[in-house]
Amino acid sequence: MPLYAAMLYQADLDWSAPEQAADLVGYHEFGEAAAAIIRGGAALFPTVTATTVRVEGGRGGDVLTTDGPFAETKEVLTGFYLLECADLDEAVAQAARIPAAWNGAVEVRPVIPMG
Repeated sequence: MPLYAAMLYQADLDWSAPEQAADLVGYHEFGEAAAAIIRGGAALFPTVTATTVRVEGGRGGDVLTTDGPFAETKEVLTGFYLLECADLDEAVAQAARIPAAWNGAVEVRPVIPMG
């Protein structure tokens, strides 16, 4: 069956902070309910912990790093699930059950098998 990345976009929060525990309940419930199709995933630390990497001049060029994300936005990538679903319709139905879809967005994209 194909794999789909379900990328979560919502407010930039520190999901490891104790005050987020109540909000994580819905994610734990989704994880238990969808355990049969979840092949991976993770929550991400806030964007202030990000480092953007570029290589000037292409491969072998100078490595440039910038603290933080590439662009400032209202909603940021906060985590992802890797879902094994029969088709896009099933992946979309599962994504609608992820709490991020209720107050942000979940982008569903097919994964290209790499070897």
